[in-house]
Amino acid sequence: MDHFLYRDGALHAEDVPLSEIAASVGTPFYVYSTATLERHFKLLDDALEGTEHLVCYAMKAASNQAILKTLAALGAGMDVVSGGEYARAKAAGVPGERIVFSGIGKTREEVHQALTGGIRQFNVESEPEMQVISEIATALNVIAPITIRVNPDVDAKTHAKIATGKSENKFGIPISRAREVYDLAASLPGLKVIGIDVHIGSQLIDLAPFEAAYNKVAELTEQLRTDGHEISRLDLGGGLGIPYARSNEAPPSPTDYGALIKKCVGHLGCEIEIEPGRLIAGNAGLLVSQVIYVKSGEDREFLIIDGAMNDLIRPAMYDAHHDIVPVVESEVGVLPIPYDIVGPVCESGDTFAKGRHMPPLKAGDLVAFRSAGAYGAVMASEYNTRPLIPEVLVKGDQFAVIRPRPTFDEMINRDTIPEWL
Repeated sequence: MDHFLYRDGALHAEDVPLSEIAASVGTPFYVYSTATLERHFKLLDDALEGTEHLVCYAMKAASNQAILKTLAALGAGMDVVSGGEYARAKAAGVPGERIVFSGIGKTREEVHQALTGGIRQFNVESEPEMQVISEIATALNVIAPITIRVNPDVDAKTHAKIATGKSENKFGIPISRAREVYDLAASLPGLKVIGIDVHIGSQLIDLAPFEAAYNKVAELTEQLRTDGHEISRLDLGGGLGIPYARSNEAPPSPTDYGALIKKCVGHLGCEIEIEPGRLIAGNAGLLVSQVIYVKSGEDREFLIIDGAMNDLIRPAMYDAHHDIVPVVESEVGVLPIPYDIVGPVCESGDTFAKGRHMPPLKAGDLVAFRSAGAYGAVMASEYNTRPLIPEVLVKGDQFAVIRPRPTFDEMINRDTIPEWL
């Protein structure tokens, strides 16, 4: 469920007409619903009721500080994968003890940044990384809390580019080697092993891969405890999917996901962490764009809009589907037309949909891409010297620009011309 609904034929974000935002900030723009962000977080938090747990929002999905502050106010932790994300979380007021640092390529600078600024844990991905953390923690005379990410060799049955739990993926320690790697961690100074981390992929629409991975984690927990390791925390990752194509996708509910976690690992007495990103932010955001032209091709109609692949890369990068709807609801009985919906970037990859049935549209009409709150604004670029588009947050009948559109001068003046030119 989200809070983007038609009222009197006009699509609203909560109580604000999207046309009002478009008139104020121009198009294209992203708009997020506070009520939807809050609802999705609470569903996940409630699903783990009865267990000691922390829901750590995966910032890579959408990292604007206004979104982070909204979730942090509800008690969310943050899952970060870079020094920049760590700095964003701290700038948004999230304390270090609620920040988990993931990612396979943590630099020495990032490890130092987190150890001096405060960290809940590092999710360690390799022996070399573990040794670097040990070295820096020892030099700083601090103890670094760590989990070790294990790769359970489970097929998440998702897009190949977002699968992370198979043996050929770059992530984690093979679970077959976990016991020897935990023994190494216990021997290194400056480290405190507190648990196990696992994450098998993103946009999962079936609980079976989670169950397979979590059962392996439960078995490993018992083995490591037998070996003398204190395993008190299980970071179970994120990845539960959302319905991008509302007509045919029905991912499991957060309640069912929480029940599965309790079934698989609830008997171990461990604190549970999960790292949802898309599930919280995905359906909490829209991309709103304006039609520039309707162009007749040889055998098709092109709907040319002012949003482009640099604003929303998912269709070009993943062949991803987004429902696209008119901001002004069509009248009953109007027959839809198949359009190829494309942007103005000069390559054929700048295509959002082919043969998508829409009501007849004309230049100046607004369209909205649903489920664009995750991996939209964060993956945007300035390709073709197109400005990053505004992000807007709505709460009730209020809206605020939380990232403005830069001017051409602001973009161009970031360049530095060498003195020899």
